[in-house]
Parts: sequence; C-alpha cells; structure tokens
Amino acid sequence: MTPRTGPKPPRPPAVSLPELRPHDGPLEPEGDYDGESFTSLDLTGADAPGARFLDCALRGVTLDEAGLRGARLTDCVLDGVRGVGTDLVNARLRDVECADPRLGGVLVHGASLSRVRVRGGKLDYVNLRAATLTDVTFEGCVLVEPDLAGATLTRVAFRDCVLRDVDLTGAVLADVDLRGVAELSLVRGVERLAGATITPTQLLDLAPAFAGHLGVRVEP
Repeated sequence: MTPRTGPKPPRPPAVSLPELRPHDGPLEPEGDYDGESFTSLDLTGADAPGARFLDCALRGVTLDEAGLRGARLTDCVLDGVRGVGTDLVNARLRDVECADPRLGGVLVHGASLSRVRVRGGKLDYVNLRAATLTDVTFEGCVLVEPDLAGATLTRVAFRDCVLRDVDLTGAVLADVDLRGVAELSLVRGVERLAGATITPTQLLDLAPAFAGHLGVRVEP
C-alpha cells in the first residue's frame, strides 16, 4: 500500500435535512429553531444571541448587523447568505454546508467551526481571531484580509481559492493544505506557516515575506 503523502484531508460535513417547515418572522434571543426553512428573509439587525439552529436551511437570507453572538448551528445548510457586520462571536458551527456566501466585516472571533464546507462566494475582512477551525474546507472562495490571529486550524483545506493579505499572527496550524490557493499573500505571521503544506511556486511567492521575517536583505 502506498503511504499517504501530504496533510490529512478535512472530514466532510454530514448534513441530511428532513422535510422543513417555513419560518416567518423575527429571530429571538436564545430561540430554538428545529427543522425550519428561512428563505429570502431580511433579518437585518436581528437580535438573537444564543439562538440554536438544528436541521435548518437559510437560503437568500440577509444578516446585516445581525446579533448572533454565541449562536449554535448544527446540521444546517446556508445558501446565498448575505451579511455585513454580522456578530457571530463565540458561535458554534458543526456539520454545516455553506454555498455562495457574501460576507463582509463579520465577527467570528472565538468561534468554533467543525466539519464545515464553504463553496464559492466571497468573504471580506472576516475576523476569525482566536477561532478554532477543525475539518473545514474552502472551495472556490475569495477571502480578502481574513484575520486568523491566534486561531487554531486543524485539517483545513483551501481548494481553488484566493487567500489575500492574511494575518496569521500567533496562529497554530496542523494539516493545513494551501496547495489549492491560486493567489496567496500574508501581511503578518509568515513564521506560523509551520503545519501547512504549500507548493514550490507558493514558496517562491512567499520568499520576500520569509526573508523579511529573518531580517535577510535581498539585493541585486
């Protein structure tokens, strides 16, 4: 048997939704939502800290400035979710499929993401400081200035992605696969790439950052 090479791949989410009943109306703090479908709802400014979503689908939902601090999403599907300034601090996402999100300035620091797959979409200025990402896959995503300072990433893969101006200050990486990143740049924390796998081409692209970290002057 040929030995495995490269990082351990993320375990995919296991989402199998039951027949859902439609939800209409605002979200409530500490609300329990089980087997509900949220479709084309404008939840701008919703105040629902600690809300719990189990076996739910959110499709075409707007979450601008929504307060979902400490929310729990388990066995959920998110499709075409939009949000600017959404508060998901200390949220817990487990077995979540997310397709084509458009999120900007979202607060996700201290959150826990386990068996989450994000396909397509764009994430701008997402704050994932001190978050824990385990078995997370990004496919065909554009991530601009993601803040991963102090985050822990275990079995995380980026496939056919753009990862621009990343902050990895104090981050801890294990089995992180960056080989599928078409555009990769870091603003801080290049020394934290231990635990990641990159391509030879990416190594050349990152050479100035490594040299800067080591204090090496490169001149013709």
